[in-house]
Amino acid sequence: MIDLHCHILPGIDDGAQSLEQAVEMCRLAAAAGCEAMVATPHQRKGDWWNCDRAQLAALRQQLQDAVGPRPRILGGGEIRVDPRLLAEMLALREDDTEGPLPLAGSRYLLLEFGSEAGLPEAADLVHELSVAGWHPVLAHPEFIHWMAAEPAAVAHLVSLGALAQVTAMSLTGDFGRRAQADASRLVEMGLVHFVASDSHDLERRPPGMRRAWDAIAARWGEDAARELLAVNPGAVIADQPLPSRAAGAERRDSPGPAAALRFTR
Repeated sequence: MIDLHCHILPGIDDGAQSLEQAVEMCRLAAAAGCEAMVATPHQRKGDWWNCDRAQLAALRQQLQDAVGPRPRILGGGEIRVDPRLLAEMLALREDDTEGPLPLAGSRYLLLEFGSEAGLPEAADLVHELSVAGWHPVLAHPEFIHWMAAEPAAVAHLVSLGALAQVTAMSLTGDFGRRAQADASRLVEMGLVHFVASDSHDLERRPPGMRRAWDAIAARWGEDAARELLAVNPGAVIADQPLPSRAAGAERRDSPGPAAALRFTR
């Protein structure tokens, strides 16, 4: 498994608060079958700006040195959306030392929308980023009110080029029945492309996605679990298109979660 969304860098947001805690989180994830983790601290959100790329790279290396070779720790960010983000992304260069971080150095961006946003603004952003060659990933839509309440909004964003990531503990029911129902409904509609831990600590929001794998496999089959937790995340860190998106439009009407992997632009 590959975890595309976790807050394991110590002391910079509401995730791990010490190197020791971060190391233990990584070890727990590895013990549960996670081979790679993309560290995604909050970026551009309140006091958690976290856009100094050199600082983040140094923290990742410090953590990797302490953890050892497994899991691999890759760079990224959970990028808060605001009206200035599009201009920043369009102006971003590979050699910039400041700015939002894509997932594992790829063209995939993990975007966190707030409740103050809405579908028209989100659609404009997704469209423009997609035209510019980015792949926007919607972080935990089951927790964004206007997305969870109206799955058609998520479907519209997916039609414009967005991808969606739901949280493992939503699917296992740890965040309550409402989050579980909303996340499961998105999976049923074929609108989920990734499942990630969004882990923050060792107890309330711990790492590890084995239980989510088992829950998905029990309800939708092993292939769906593999696609959402391994195959699709693997394409992200390799900076490749999702394999299922190249499977062909002829399969778009197939039921179940694997349909999320069959959308074509």
